[in-house]
Amino acid sequence: MIRSSRFFLSLALAAAPLALIPARAAMAETKFEALLARFGGEDRYEGIASSNGRIEAQSVDVATKYAGRVTEVLADEGDVVEAGAVLAQLDDRDTQAQLLAAQAAVMQAQAGKQVAEASVMQAQSALDVAQTNFDRVTQLHTDGHASQSALDDATNALNSAKASLASAKAQVSNSDAQIAAGEAEVERLKIALDDLTIRAPIRGRVLYRLREPGEVISAGAPVMTMLDLADVYMNLYLPAPVVGTLAANDEARLILDPVPQYVIPARVTFISPQAQFTPKSVETAEEREELVFRVKLTIPRDLLEKFENRVKSGVRGLGFVRAEPGAEWPEDLAVNVPE
Repeated sequence: MIRSSRFFLSLALAAAPLALIPARAAMAETKFEALLARFGGEDRYEGIASSNGRIEAQSVDVATKYAGRVTEVLADEGDVVEAGAVLAQLDDRDTQAQLLAAQAAVMQAQAGKQVAEASVMQAQSALDVAQTNFDRVTQLHTDGHASQSALDDATNALNSAKASLASAKAQVSNSDAQIAAGEAEVERLKIALDDLTIRAPIRGRVLYRLREPGEVISAGAPVMTMLDLADVYMNLYLPAPVVGTLAANDEARLILDPVPQYVIPARVTFISPQAQFTPKSVETAEEREELVFRVKLTIPRDLLEKFENRVKSGVRGLGFVRAEPGAEWPEDLAVNVPE
């Protein structure tokens, strides 16, 4: 069982418009403050709105469908694994035994069908004899050479033979049903056996290794948490005048604290339909009482695939969107990624 959940590695940082940040780059105490100062200023970029946030990634809790004892854990934290790769193994001896029993039951039902089919042949033969005898006695009775009791006996024998044949055919049908039920049980146990091998649902990086060999876990318990390296984004919190001009799939830009020399392309993939108060962890305390809307900026998958070994969630940075649809991106925000 795979249970997908949105696991935020760190709280989203959001700030009021950067125009309200008075610090200068030269006075900044940290690289991030220097970044804020570099791209701050009320008239820094006309028609461009910005806010700060953190890089986040979609996470997936890889859970077990059945309860059992963990026998192996084959991935470590930080490993990048392919979709379908084996992450862990639960003890499957009980299920293996049940599978063998189910397969034996199928063989038994198949043998029962063979016996039933032989009974059908025997009953068919008896019916043919009874039918021949009935026809002969009927003719003799018509000619006056057989009594009524003889005809009655022949009639009863024929009906009994017909009933025996019907019963034998029903046994064959019953055997077919038993075989089908047994085969279904075999398939169920094979699926259960496969589910005891816990595999990666996506290609991604192991974030947390939650279980170790020897632990007994319940059904639905997570074994590992993975990051989807193809779904990386930053949440911004922007005021209503800015959000009102945005649309899904609009272009955006990201600049990250550790690599401020690069400008990363992104797209607006979600705009919250409901306003909220700016989170308490924003950089500017004065703006916490203003209502803002959450805007999600997602990095293109092809770019993430190219630089997946550098993807790190929790990294702070700045996000930029066009507050005016026709605004041109300034030279400072031209896309610039490593070769």
